[in-house]
Parts: sequence; C-alpha cells; structure tokens
Amino acid sequence: MRKENPTRYTSAVGEAWMHTTFKIKYCHKIFDITEIRIEAEKLLKEALEFYKINYKKIGFDDNHVHCIIDINNYSRPEVAKKLKGYTARKLLQKFPWMKKPKQLGGLFWNSGLWNPSYYMDSVGKDINFMESYVMKQKYAREHFIQNKLISY
Repeated sequence: MRKENPTRYTSAVGEAWMHTTFKIKYCHKIFDITEIRIEAEKLLKEALEFYKINYKKIGFDDNHVHCIIDINNYSRPEVAKKLKGYTARKLLQKFPWMKKPKQLGGLFWNSGLWNPSYYMDSVGKDINFMESYVMKQKYAREHFIQNKLISY
C-alpha cells in the first residue's frame, strides 16, 4: 500500500504513528477532576502543535492519557520528554495546590506530575483498531476530541 501524499521533512519522508500512554505519578486519579482533565487536554494539544506533532486521537482515563501521534523526526524519549515536560509545568502552575505537601492536600509533594516511564509503540497497519481503543477510555467523549492534523 503506497501513500499518495507522505509527510515530508528536510531529511526524511514518511510517518511514524505511535500509540502513546503517559501515567500520572503515584497513580493519582487527577483526570476524574473535570477542570484538570480539560486543562490537561488543552495543554497536550498546545504541546503537540508547538512541537509540530500530528495527532489523531486523545483519550483520558482517571490517571493516564492515551494518544495516537505521529512522532515526526523525534525519537521516542524526545517526544515523551517534550510532551510530559510541557504539560506538567503548565498544569502544576495552573493548579499549584497539587504541589503542596501531602498534609496540606497536595499530591505531588517535591516531585513531578508524570511517572517517569511511558508506553510508546507503533500502531502498525491497524491504526483504526488503536484509534478505537483510545476512544474507549473513560474520558474520550467525541466532544472533547477533535481529529486535527497540523499543517506545515
């Protein structure tokens, strides 16, 4: 199967669609809080746009997020660092109570937002199956998710 209009970069042609999952540190269920989940989705989309990373689907569960993304010319560790760093910094600025000590109701006392590990694997030829899986997440309602490809 040949793609009619492949993505072109200065040094490469093609796409690398990945199913990506980032989990919250300590498995705190912060995405059950609507305001945090909506802000996290907004920030994730900002980060994707900033780094020129195309995406197809984003779905949140209570303590993790799934995405179908084209990692561009970046390595997997680079993508994880860029997306997690961008979203964590801004989300913790917006909700500073999460960084307070545990005894004051904080969740991430002297630590970061995201678990340092991540999952990232090629969607292969069955991208539709993976998109369907992401859309089955607890908070992947269609009114939160829009198919958006960033143009260069």
